[in-house]
Amino acid sequence: MNNTKPTLFTSLSPALLHLYEVNNSVVVIIDVLRATSTIAAALYNGAKCIIPVDSVSRCIEIGKQIDGITAGERDGKVAEGLVYGNSPFEYPRGFVEGKTLVLTTTNGTRLLQMALDKGAKEIVTGSFPNLSAVCDHLIDMKQNVILGCAAWKDRVNMEDMLFAGAIISNIGRHFSINCDSSHLAEATYKKAAKDLFGFMKKNNASHYHRLMGFGLEKDIRYCLTPDQANVLPIYRDGKLVLKSEV
Repeated sequence: MNNTKPTLFTSLSPALLHLYEVNNSVVVIIDVLRATSTIAAALYNGAKCIIPVDSVSRCIEIGKQIDGITAGERDGKVAEGLVYGNSPFEYPRGFVEGKTLVLTTTNGTRLLQMALDKGAKEIVTGSFPNLSAVCDHLIDMKQNVILGCAAWKDRVNMEDMLFAGAIISNIGRHFSINCDSSHLAEATYKKAAKDLFGFMKKNNASHYHRLMGFGLEKDIRYCLTPDQANVLPIYRDGKLVLKSEV
């Protein structure tokens, strides 16, 4: 019977998160361009853990305390006072293996903090590079799910909606979905699935233009390609770690 299935909702913006029962759900933090793609890449390449923080000053402070890699961006560029940014290509295995990354981003880390403050049952991070790992985990958990899109300064954006749609397209049958945001995300994804990059370009996605303006086509293509860093980052005790290590 359908009513025995857990529920799935999609919050298309952090500004909408308060409308959902966060404390009764697994929350997937989605910031495709580029925070959650970079988190997956760094952990896949052997990072010990990632400490997400919501301010640059806190990032610098913690980095000094633990001798970690301080990294992050504001408005798509390396944040002032930090050495490393938010590109998955900045964290190859030879650089990041065994190290702790302290990360702050414009949208993704802020949404994670919001989910934490609202008492989320569990927090994981997702993007196309770890799509299958996220889907498998959500099926295994058999819990209510909120797909939380980080968006861009509270404005809905295309790529996070597409990833929410990809999850729903893959595993929606396991959930009870009475949520127009989820139906919209899935319908959009099905139109885009054959060429996500082309779909973003054709439909003038704001973040596509922003990052292309910085010469970051390679980053965009990586962040839209499924299962290149197929691990599950899970939030535990202030850190994002691999599920296999929990």
